[in-house]
Amino acid sequence: MGSKLISSAKEFYNILRSLQNGESNDPCTYEEDIQMLKMYGDRISVLNLCCGNQPVFICEKAVPKLNEPADQQMTETLNGTTDDDDADAAAADDDANVLQTELGPQPLTIMKARQLLSWYTLSQNANVSAVDENPALHPLWVRCNKSDPAGTTWFGAETFCIGNKVSGVKLYSVTCKDSTVDKRSLITLDELKQEHKKRHHPSSMAIKGSARFTLFGSSVVENTVIESQSSVTVDFKWSHVESILETPPLSSTATLNIKVTSGDMRSPMFEMYRELEFLQTLADGLRTGETEWMEPLESMSAVHLTKAFLEELQSTAKTQPDQAATKAETLKLKTDTDTPIFSSFLERGDLDFVEQLWVRMRKSVTSYQDIGDCLKLVIDALRYGDIKPWIHRDSSSSLSKLILQSYHQQIDHVSLTGLTPVHMLLEMGLDKMRKDYINYLIGEELTTLNHLCYYLSTEVDLQEQVIRLRKLHHLLEIIVTCSTFLGLPYDRLFLLTQSCLQHYKSYPYDEEHEFKLQIKPALISHFYQKEHPVVWGVEVYSGHGPREVRTSLQLSDRPLVDHVIFETDYPNETVNGDGEDPAFFSTMVCCSLINFA
Repeated sequence: MGSKLISSAKEFYNILRSLQNGESNDPCTYEEDIQMLKMYGDRISVLNLCCGNQPVFICEKAVPKLNEPADQQMTETLNGTTDDDDADAAAADDDANVLQTELGPQPLTIMKARQLLSWYTLSQNANVSAVDENPALHPLWVRCNKSDPAGTTWFGAETFCIGNKVSGVKLYSVTCKDSTVDKRSLITLDELKQEHKKRHHPSSMAIKGSARFTLFGSSVVENTVIESQSSVTVDFKWSHVESILETPPLSSTATLNIKVTSGDMRSPMFEMYRELEFLQTLADGLRTGETEWMEPLESMSAVHLTKAFLEELQSTAKTQPDQAATKAETLKLKTDTDTPIFSSFLERGDLDFVEQLWVRMRKSVTSYQDIGDCLKLVIDALRYGDIKPWIHRDSSSSLSKLILQSYHQQIDHVSLTGLTPVHMLLEMGLDKMRKDYINYLIGEELTTLNHLCYYLSTEVDLQEQVIRLRKLHHLLEIIVTCSTFLGLPYDRLFLLTQSCLQHYKSYPYDEEHEFKLQIKPALISHFYQKEHPVVWGVEVYSGHGPREVRTSLQLSDRPLVDHVIFETDYPNETVNGDGEDPAFFSTMVCCSLINFA
């Protein structure tokens, strides 16, 4: 019996060792019905509590292949199935495909999970002569089916070392309960301490709490959920917990987790986002040769708008100076009112000729022909001296250079064929939008031009310039969200700006990335002190170094385990703090220490 156990442990160890040493993260099958894979622990909520982002092994039930091989189906067809049979088979295959798509991770039985953990533990014990001494394996975690009285959903095992030698194993059990609004049914802090003492008999214990609140995200208005891909949550950590579900004290450490998706209609940046989308349309057209034009925002055609704009400039130039000033102010007001939703702190009153032309064209062009015709009108007016517009000194677009040449009555010939007009319009938009972003960031003293060099460079190709502009826009979305909706003070916005600028110098554009920002709880106390947490946790721990052990409780508005079904009679609808008691799922993680003699 003992030799068979050791043999099984050795076989199991060899598979884990092979998986650990291999470069591939593809799952492998063991004993036909067990799937084993390697991943980082922070990808699974419960494991993140114990393992963080270190590599772990996951054992789960292998999902059976529900689709029959093509050759088997072909054999059945050749054996004389009817058309009706084929139809039934096709329908069955469709059902199987749907079923296979819906099946998530599947758990193993409690008995099988215990067996796998015993093999793992035995294989790491250097005192067992049949098992060679080897470097420690990654922690092992096994999905369980919650069929025991405790409701176990995970078993885990992790080696601990003294020096370079594996000295023992920490065994974990994760137990879960269905959701409840009855706080009296939750474990008390004293009961959690007793649970820890039963396993470890510590001479002293420490307790720390944690909680997560949602500050910004999906909201409920008149019983309708307004979905948002953007979210701002805050994580609290504190010591000296006194009761379950207590509000984090102001002495807590607090970290904002900021994830913002561009295009939210509630954002003050929404009009700017639409402008950026048109810019991206032009860039995509240059890259692929095909363009899906956006719905025009103006009823008048691009050519008519451009003609009217040029006529206004000519008329202004012929009036007296005082009348010209009035006319220019009227023209400015008309430009300002073109976008009534546009947030005042991003709006500039110093748009030059090229920028005003861009504003009109981006709202009205629907074809390459429109762009070419509009630019031809402008270049002809410059060539014949009908207009002498002013532009910013640092303008770098091709049209700006032609305007500078027109001051000396000498304009280069420009062939407005092919993609040249699109190229010119894209440059105009890049120039204008970069100035918009600079105006806000420098005006609010959130950075300096020196720190923006990477984002403002015109030395790289146009496609790269657009990518960097999108990064800058995303940065603005993040800053404006935190400023407008959270009211963060200047010092925190400054620090966040520097963090985002540094990040995007090295990493690609990614709206899924969570930016972190340390803040003082007092700055957001009015947001969270009357709200319910989405996750609340407490941890009792004792021991030191590798022998430290923990017993923890997590209360969450959603299950932290995805491979078993939970019952809930109390849907949690407390997004805006409607006063109802929230329903919490309870997850407890216990740890036991096994020393190798």
